[in-house]
Amino acid sequence: MIGFLVAGLVIGALARLIVPGRQNLSLLATLGLGVVGSVIGGVIATVLGTGSIWELNMLGFVLAVVASVLLVGTAEAVTGGRRRALRR
Repeated sequence: MIGFLVAGLVIGALARLIVPGRQNLSLLATLGLGVVGSVIGGVIATVLGTGSIWELNMLGFVLAVVASVLLVGTAEAVTGGRRRALRR
């Protein structure tokens, strides 16, 4: 379980590095988005037949990063839009 959280944090951090611009996400939000992205990537990799969701494989890792990038972009769009509206 600890390995799953560490992998989620690494995947979330990679996703934040890939998404252009500065994201206003906390460490906990990065961890959460990385864990959710890793679950999504693992499920897709399992459906494609590359192994179990609990295994670390290359396709699952790449899919997890892609899913996390989409989640970080979505989270930034949702929270960034609220912050911009409040500043005006």
